Amino acid sequence: MNTSTLNITPPLSSERAKEIAQSLDLRALPRDFLDNPYPVYAALREAEPFKRMPDGSYFLTRHADLVAVYRDAKVFSSDKQVEFGPKYNHAPFNQAPFAATSGVAPLFEHHTNSLVFNDPPLHTRVRRLIMGALTRRAIEAMEPGLIQLVNSLLDQMAAKGGGDLIEDFASAIPVEIIGNLLDVPHADREPLRAWSLAILGALEPALTPEQEALGNRSVTEFLAYLRELVAERRLHPGDPEHDVLTRLIQGEKNSDQTTGEALSEVELLQNCVFLLNAGHETTTNLIGNALISLQEWPEQRLGLMSDLKQAPSDEAKQQLLDLAVDEFLRFESSNQLGNRRAVQATQVNGLELPAGTLVTLCIGAANRDPAVYENPEQLNLRRTGNKHLAFGFGIHQCAGLSLARLEGRIAIGRFLQRFPNYQLTQAPVRGGRARFRGFLNAPFSTR
Repeated sequence: MNTSTLNITPPLSSERAKEIAQSLDLRALPRDFLDNPYPVYAALREAEPFKRMPDGSYFLTRHADLVAVYRDAKVFSSDKQVEFGPKYNHAPFNQAPFAATSGVAPLFEHHTNSLVFNDPPLHTRVRRLIMGALTRRAIEAMEPGLIQLVNSLLDQMAAKGGGDLIEDFASAIPVEIIGNLLDVPHADREPLRAWSLAILGALEPALTPEQEALGNRSVTEFLAYLRELVAERRLHPGDPEHDVLTRLIQGEKNSDQTTGEALSEVELLQNCVFLLNAGHETTTNLIGNALISLQEWPEQRLGLMSDLKQAPSDEAKQQLLDLAVDEFLRFESSNQLGNRRAVQATQVNGLELPAGTLVTLCIGAANRDPAVYENPEQLNLRRTGNKHLAFGFGIHQCAGLSLARLEGRIAIGRFLQRFPNYQLTQAPVRGGRARFRGFLNAPFSTR
């Protein structure tokens, strides 16, 4: 089937983009925005880079403004207690069977205790524990196992003459890698993707009661499983240099190697949920978005294949793929939106913000800001100096960015090498979410 006939990213007229931008409300987003938000982002950057939203918050779309907020972590808090209380702690979800041990909704307890939605000192403590097991040497040691995993998935798809880019490939890789980091038994990994989609899906600006109920139930089921896993790991610890769960359980070590400040049981369990969710969702979207973008941009696909073929060494191929991965991240950022709250009166590049103001950081818009990128609406896999914000910036920059880049490079590079003529056989199905941009399904043929 000719890829050009597939409805991958439908165009959005400038008139329609301006119409959506003028009345933008994250709680009521139209389908055509979710399919292709970038013309709306461009309209906002040009006309209203500080868009005042119906709820009184501000929507920021310029690269420089996002960087300014990211840099000032003392003024712009990542803590979500204020925002998520009204969102999640309401009847009937503050009652059994959904109520957490603390008496609040499971979604609230999870998202307000996870690394990404916290400020120092908890953020500092958890991040240091995780980074201790994600050193450069530890990540390099993962490469042989990652290559073996990718080759196995490619073999399975080759035997069938195709499959699904998301279900059979993109989503299978990070589940295994993060599962290995926490040493989750292989037999227990099947529910992880569904739990992840439900829990992270509940971060969307607008939720149906069914979505919220599924999110709460998923947290509850996930925690029940993790309690057993943690209990077993306490009895039989792994190597804390490689096993993140053991490292989190043991906590920090003092100079005399005795246990220092450990995480509480809630902090421990909720950050295990976070690690599995964050590591899975963002990398799945990176790989899926990349391979589907290459179907939309055939000249870039041909150029990358040619460059890789002519590369004089494996190191040169790695550099080409590293450039490509960063461009995929810029062009179709897995995470499109972030949020902060001003804890005191401040200003951002001339915009006065009273204490308590909520701001939404539009990563997808900043990554296509013409003030930073030449021809930002074009996919350019040879782009250099790519200062994208797909991993955030500052103290909250993604702790697993090096691992995600490695997964992307190995997965995309080996897929193209194995299936240079792959074609989508049906229009891929988008996730239909504003915060996380990716696909749920993408059937393809290897030839």
